[in-house]
Amino acid sequence: MNSYRHLFALQQVARRTFTSSARRQVDNKVPQKQKAFQEDNGMPVHLKGGTVDALLYRTTMTLTVLGAAYVVYELVKAAFPQKK
Repeated sequence: MNSYRHLFALQQVARRTFTSSARRQVDNKVPQKQKAFQEDNGMPVHLKGGTVDALLYRTTMTLTVLGAAYVVYELVKAAFPQKK
């Protein structure tokens, strides 16, 4: 019974901490993002996020090309086995 009292006290402290803490104001950036992504500037939507999006796009394309080349290499290697 003693352990339940400690659990109940811990529960009350946790509840008090979460409910009485000051709320942090969060700036709503959705309208700014919508305006940037819906702007008709000829740029593809997957690159409108800036340099991070461009870097991720280039990394993805590089890995895709290297992966495809490796698959073709392995297929050619399997099609023409080495003679011993």
